[in-house]
Amino acid sequence: MVKKAILLCLVGILSVPLYGCSSNDTEAAKESKPVEIYLTRHGKTMLNNTDRVQGWADAPLTEDGIEVVQFLGEGLKDIKFEKVYSSDSGRAIETAKIVLDKSGQSDLEIIQRKELRESCFGEFEGELNSTFREELAKANNMTIEEFMQRFDVDVMLDTCKKIDKSKQAESTEEVSKRIRSEVDKIIEEASKDGGGNVLLVSHGISLMGLLYTIEPEALNEVEEGLHNASVSKIVYKDGKYSVESVNDMSYVEKGKDKK
Repeated sequence: MVKKAILLCLVGILSVPLYGCSSNDTEAAKESKPVEIYLTRHGKTMLNNTDRVQGWADAPLTEDGIEVVQFLGEGLKDIKFEKVYSSDSGRAIETAKIVLDKSGQSDLEIIQRKELRESCFGEFEGELNSTFREELAKANNMTIEEFMQRFDVDVMLDTCKKIDKSKQAESTEEVSKRIRSEVDKIIEEASKDGGGNVLLVSHGISLMGLLYTIEPEALNEVEEGLHNASVSKIVYKDGKYSVESVNDMSYVEKGKDKK
């Protein structure tokens, strides 16, 4: 299942320095407040509801998806964000806008970053998940039943990359390195501006890949992926990352209670 999802070889990313700081830059970063990033998965979309592959392909939020994100925004009212980042996918931008509006922080700029996108599935973008899985099973010389019994995300992505005729699909390692590198840059930017709280809206597989590079065991309880509109919180302090929470829906529940 998903808790087996990320390749063990990604642990090597942990040994890479965050960014090329001089000693003066390092001292300045230590004097700033910790950077606390609220990693948020976008709300549910039309492609989610029709059970289709959705990576770089995009779709608007459903009415139910919008409502849950509104609850999230209400639940985050007590959190003052210094910066807001989003992937450049419409569903992530829409989610960020709703959260900021409902949390009373719509004056903040949403900084869009391509590197925060979901994994690319190449020619399978928008395909029915059932058809996609059949192709993956065939490529692994398995029946669909056998494949689903052994299913995990790294096999899905790596097989997709192998058979994708468009040559655009990404492996688990590529996705995780991409988003980790971008988050390292975001940490640098936030630290230079004094630290504080950052809202970052991205996607399920990408966010799991990021969390794995920081604390692999944090995903042990994630059985079926990150929920739409969930929050996973990471903290960067004294030159180190830590994971404070994963797949947290308490902010959505808090927002519901305010209605």
